[in-house]
Amino acid sequence: QVQLRESGGGLVQAGGSLRLSCAASGRTFSGYLMAWFRQAPGKEREFVALISGSGGNTAYANSVKGRFTISRDNAKNTVYLQLGNLKPEDTAVYYCAADSARLYSVTAGSYDYWGQGTQVTVSS
Repeated sequence: QVQLRESGGGLVQAGGSLRLSCAASGRTFSGYLMAWFRQAPGKEREFVALISGSGGNTAYANSVKGRFTISRDNAKNTVYLQLGNLKPEDTAVYYCAADSARLYSVTAGSYDYWGQGTQVTVSS
């Protein structure tokens, strides 16, 4: 089992940057595929990015490709999401998630563990 805790959210102007972190408990962090999702008010939770256990494979939603970067440090049991060139439509609660089955899924239901989320607000 793994517990996840996100941090790094905040209020930023359009065009700005933020780095989100997700710290995980447990000794088998590298065995989990990790992902970031986000949920805006009144909308479904949507996939943002994922990264393999080794960090060698990543995937992004089209809406963030070229602006966001996912990475991980297995020695620190942490996954990161660097957000760049932020837009007001990026405003959402951002969640990290872990998948023990490593399905490389973009569907929230495929993930076993979730953090509590961190709010990102982008002003225009």
